[in-house]
Amino acid sequence: MVDAPSNSLPNTDPLALAGFENAGEARRSSIGPLMRPIEMIAAVLIVALIGLILASVFWRYALGSPITASDEIASFMFLWIVMFGSVIAIDRNEHMRLAIVLNAVRPRVRQILEPLGLVIMAALLGALLPSAIEHTYYENDIVSPGLEISMAWRAAGVPLGMALMLMVIAVKLVRESRPVDLLISLASLVALLCLLWVAIPMFASIGRANILVLLVGTIAICLTIGVPIAFCFGSGALVFLTFSTNLPLSVIIGRMDEGMSSLVLLSVPVFVLLGCILDATGMGKAIVDFLGSLLGHVRAGMSYVMLGSLYLVSGISGSKVSDMATVAPALFPEMKRRGNKPEEMVALLGTGAIMADTVPPSIVLIVIGSVAGISIAALFASGFIVALFLLVILAIGARWKARHENLEGVHRASFKVIRKALIFAAPALVLPFIVRGAVTEGVATATEVSTIAVLYAAVTGMILYGGIKLTDMYRMLVETAAMTGAILLILGTASAAAWALTQTGFAQYLATVMQGLPGGWIVFMGVTIVTFLMLGCLLEGLPAIVLLAPLMFPIAKQLGIDSVHYAMVVVVAMNIGLFAPPIGIGHYIACSIGKVDPAAAMKTVWFYLAALFIGLLAIALIPAISIGVI
Repeated sequence: MVDAPSNSLPNTDPLALAGFENAGEARRSSIGPLMRPIEMIAAVLIVALIGLILASVFWRYALGSPITASDEIASFMFLWIVMFGSVIAIDRNEHMRLAIVLNAVRPRVRQILEPLGLVIMAALLGALLPSAIEHTYYENDIVSPGLEISMAWRAAGVPLGMALMLMVIAVKLVRESRPVDLLISLASLVALLCLLWVAIPMFASIGRANILVLLVGTIAICLTIGVPIAFCFGSGALVFLTFSTNLPLSVIIGRMDEGMSSLVLLSVPVFVLLGCILDATGMGKAIVDFLGSLLGHVRAGMSYVMLGSLYLVSGISGSKVSDMATVAPALFPEMKRRGNKPEEMVALLGTGAIMADTVPPSIVLIVIGSVAGISIAALFASGFIVALFLLVILAIGARWKARHENLEGVHRASFKVIRKALIFAAPALVLPFIVRGAVTEGVATATEVSTIAVLYAAVTGMILYGGIKLTDMYRMLVETAAMTGAILLILGTASAAAWALTQTGFAQYLATVMQGLPGGWIVFMGVTIVTFLMLGCLLEGLPAIVLLAPLMFPIAKQLGIDSVHYAMVVVVAMNIGLFAPPIGIGHYIACSIGKVDPAAAMKTVWFYLAALFIGLLAIALIPAISIGVI
């Protein structure tokens, strides 16, 4: 995440304050030719993975003879995609991080903190690399049942990826840091490690409190100084194990491997690629144009179009940023002409993205299903209804806000115009319903459906929506690998941190405290809402889920709360926090897309956030909203 040009954060970048600092700059490799082979291998692996899944689908459903080793082959490729993608993400500064403090300090302080973050990343990788090699060595004795080859071929992706990440970080340190700043960073890290070493007897004497001091404290400090979130959790787990236990570091590698390797997560890179294709082909804009022709003439019509577009487009991309970047440019000019203030439009855009994050296919729902062991189909079915419920609440608020909207010169679109827009948008409109219907009805898995959707979107986009150049397709494949690596590495290191919390007895202690709260499940729901609102402000959603889901979901189950119902509360609360100013980074994403000063939009967003919070309370207290149809 450390990039020389990223010292300034332009308001035009939708990813800037979401941890993808100056993404327009970041996506250009800082190392150049050295990264080309890695990018090419990652792109080929993604194409091979999609081809394998498509072949598996054809053999399973058309020929009735499934490819028995397909899951094993996919697992092998997936881990390598994650590790190569993580390398690309470091090179392009696409690992998610909090940059609030970095952006607030003086330039001289930032010049020191930037290399310090890279040094911490390098120290973590260097410390774990021998254990990763050892992990691969022990995997050599395990033979996969289908392919009958050593599992070391799969596990070798971890040490190789770590070594390549170390190489990229070293090059970045040399190219982007002054020698004096690098020396200060190294000296600071060595001094801190020496202090921790001396304090080992103290850590042994404070018992469970060392979780807060070492694990949580390390994560908090790393987050504050701008270390990418994945490396924050890894550093916390490493420091905790090293200075308060006698456990080998191979435990972290094992937890990371497990956290990144669930077959459920295979759909993540496919949905990321689907979002890229959506943007490149203009399928999302076709949906916006159709809804505009249908509803644009009524009061608050363009607000309805925005909410409806976010709802439908989310059914294709699975990405909040992609949704907002697709919808806003098509609607904002007309909304401004009707007298809507830019800050009002941005407020509705951001809160609309909150609403849409439970719409299938949601990467957050896929992850929470994987971590908490919940049916993806059930989550998708529930998320569809929960999002619809929140959409109605936002639409009511938007109608009240638009009571003075200027409709002068606005005319109802003719039937001919609507029909033409519908015909053009129909192939795009069909796609989200294919995805939702196939998964929720159990016709196919999320991974299979997402892969079919990629093929459908690519072919449809080429025939009807202007096509995709080969160079653009290659760029999208590389971008998909980088995003996949950034997401899955967070899941891996957060899994290691969550394991540390569990093994120390903290999970049992937390369960005892929660179960002892007066008020039963209602109070527990209140604690959950407050917890995930705060975590949503501070963290991107995925690490918060991976860290706390193994702790909170068993407690919810013991209190009689349905897991799907609880998951909806968690996701909505977390997303409200993510877009809540002044800390929530989602607010800054929306403002960046809408080219609005975040300070000006802070006053207007609270109206819609309050409406969503009322909806959240209703979802928490009325289980039928989320599980009444499943």
